[in-house]
Amino acid sequence: MPPADDHRVDVHIDRLLAERGMTLTDLAARVGITLANLSVLKNGHARAIRFSTLTALCEVLDCQPGDLFTVARGAPPTGAGDGGDGGERKS
Repeated sequence: MPPADDHRVDVHIDRLLAERGMTLTDLAARVGITLANLSVLKNGHARAIRFSTLTALCEVLDCQPGDLFTVARGAPPTGAGDGGDGGERKS
């Protein structure tokens, strides 16, 4: 099994929040999850997401799962999510 952080899933929560003028704190409260858990998801470090959480995110953000997540082709991304942190992978 590959390491937990070795994935190519990009998380687009930051972009969706900006488009809707919403904060991460607002989203966490409306979805009913902790800010800490939402931050883990937003930064691409979550190992899994419950369908009930995915459903709530899509309802609050008025989007589809494909708007929240995409899978990058080729090599794993250099940074997690849309946070722009520019994190680098360590070999």
